[in-house]
Amino acid sequence: MSIKKRYLTVAIAASISSFNVQAAGFQLNSQSATGLGRAFSGDAVIADNASVMAKNAAAMSLFDSPTLSLGVIAIDSEIDVKNTSVTTLTPVGPASFPVDDAAIGGMSYIPNIYYIHPINDQLAIGTALYSNFGTLTEFPNGYSGNLPGPLSGSADVYGGTTEVKSINLGLSASYRLNKQLSLGAGIDVIYGSGKFTRGRGLSPLPSSVTGTSDLVDIDADGFALGFNLGSVFEVDDNNRFGLTYRFSPTLEAEGDITYIPNARVGKPYDLSGEKLKMPLPDMAEFSGFHKLNDKFAVHYSVQWIGWSSFDKLETTGGTVIKEYEWQDGWHYAIGGTYYLNNKWTLRAGYMYDTSAQDQLTSISVPDSDRNWLSGGFTYHLDSKSNIDFGLTYLMGKDVDVNESTTGAPTLTATTKANAWLYGIQYSRSF
Repeated sequence: MSIKKRYLTVAIAASISSFNVQAAGFQLNSQSATGLGRAFSGDAVIADNASVMAKNAAAMSLFDSPTLSLGVIAIDSEIDVKNTSVTTLTPVGPASFPVDDAAIGGMSYIPNIYYIHPINDQLAIGTALYSNFGTLTEFPNGYSGNLPGPLSGSADVYGGTTEVKSINLGLSASYRLNKQLSLGAGIDVIYGSGKFTRGRGLSPLPSSVTGTSDLVDIDADGFALGFNLGSVFEVDDNNRFGLTYRFSPTLEAEGDITYIPNARVGKPYDLSGEKLKMPLPDMAEFSGFHKLNDKFAVHYSVQWIGWSSFDKLETTGGTVIKEYEWQDGWHYAIGGTYYLNNKWTLRAGYMYDTSAQDQLTSISVPDSDRNWLSGGFTYHLDSKSNIDFGLTYLMGKDVDVNESTTGAPTLTATTKANAWLYGIQYSRSF
């Protein structure tokens, strides 16, 4: 059956996507408005402001003065669940019933802040607050209430609400070995919090006993530690490469965990004495930057996301809340920057983002391959400060969903998720 889960995940200050409309799975690409304007192409090595430390700690070696950057990204997701029906056995055989369409998108805001402080010509340290993971989908109250008799509301076993947020406090250092090579490393202190409900109002047990009328009702949070490693190789002043690896832990969230399906098989439904285990994906990225002349540069990135580690949601006591069985994902991004004059820098980019979902699909976490079209600019207020703006239109694809679980009708639907992302950022060197 499904669940109501509350929990946050890894990486630093943003949150989102909820839907996941930001990236595959529930990954967020929202570390900076600057990166948003070029579809995050070359983001692990360009180093045009302090936000680069979210992707590559080694790139802090490219700064020769203290630098501060802070901003926010707004995500307006458009998520449609349509062509939905449930199928159940009747005395005369299987019968299907249509379910009203649902729009489950919304607006999310993801802040970020970064600070880099060079100690000398070789050593730099930095701190950051941002987010790498998050999701938010909320089906309307009374979802599938149009179904007849005992089927009324049954599609909410697969719908409900899903909210995941994460805050990542990053502490990093970089060291320049020589003119060409710099290395970096960082520790991620991750706080995760979220909510998850399924089958709202469908619990067969009285709420006076269980404390909820939902089949699944989870509200939990927790901390975890991760780390990241990075490198920058500078061929010369106009050509450089970056390579990074980020280890993401399994976050264990504790709080209120009620899973009514357990009661049907004689097991405890109150799992608040256990923790909810959320395996987060490791990530690796290769980026390149090439300034072709005084006016124009090209940049690119390839990122791997180890979503195959996200196989299921399970408590520390062994109760499986939901199977996912995701597959590893990839991002391929390319972009260009045009240095118009001393005041204006223009940028654009494109990203192709592959889906984390494999054979198992879901209406609660819609996912598909995605195309990003991005543009943005920097306006230099003076020689030490600037404002960045980034805009992305993210286009998903229609995905046919088929979900089933013991004791509930099967569900088929078509999901599609698009989104607009808007980012603004202020940066200053000292």
